[in-house]
Amino acid sequence: MADISRVALVTGAGSGIGQAVALKLQAAGFDVALLGRRVSELEKTAAAAAPSGGRFLLTPADVADEKAVHAAFKKTSEAFGRLDLLFNNAGTFTQGVPLEDLAVEEWKRVVDVNLTGPFLCAREAIRIMKAQTPKGGRIINNGSISAQVPRPFSAAYTATKHAITGLTKSISLDGRADNIACSQIDIGNAATEVTAKMASGILQADGRVMVEPRMDVEHVADAVLYIANLPLDANVQSMTLMATAMPFIGRG
Repeated sequence: MADISRVALVTGAGSGIGQAVALKLQAAGFDVALLGRRVSELEKTAAAAAPSGGRFLLTPADVADEKAVHAAFKKTSEAFGRLDLLFNNAGTFTQGVPLEDLAVEEWKRVVDVNLTGPFLCAREAIRIMKAQTPKGGRIINNGSISAQVPRPFSAAYTATKHAITGLTKSISLDGRADNIACSQIDIGNAATEVTAKMASGILQADGRVMVEPRMDVEHVADAVLYIANLPLDANVQSMTLMATAMPFIGRG
């Protein structure tokens, strides 16, 4: 029997970590569905495809939109026939303000993207993974260093990333019977546009503003590919990947 092509779906695939991971997976032979809100950014990712890698499929959607997420996964299943990997990566932040000044609309926006979005995507992925032959697959949730320790004035972001840990563990438990593995990768200071401000200084817990080291985003892509390449009878339950000298150990 011919080998079955492996299929991945990456959310937030138009930039930053999502783009780097999508390109790494495609170069390794995965067919990759690119999910993101901005078609133009997804097209930029697809344009950088490795010539000998897998196929790309554009599936524009807002991860907080239930109908759009369902349509994106249906399109992926119809195009590629299965789904082996979901990288739940899309996320957002609020402005750094004290909790008492955080508007409830901002709170809800972050919860919708950072928590409801991964839930909706995981739900669609699990449905496909349970029904396909061979059964099973892998979900990797992008947590954050903030899933372990918060930064100042980050209540909404930190709360959602702590919740991702609970979601990851629940998927890991509930997916066992159907050969579905789930991991969480907590990333600290990958060098992307989102972390650019760290090069000029960011607020610390003691009130200082300090420049923080960053690491090449390719290290994140390599880590995701490593987990993706594991057989389904092995799993990295959680991983912390960080710039070595960033203030994480001892933060507070």
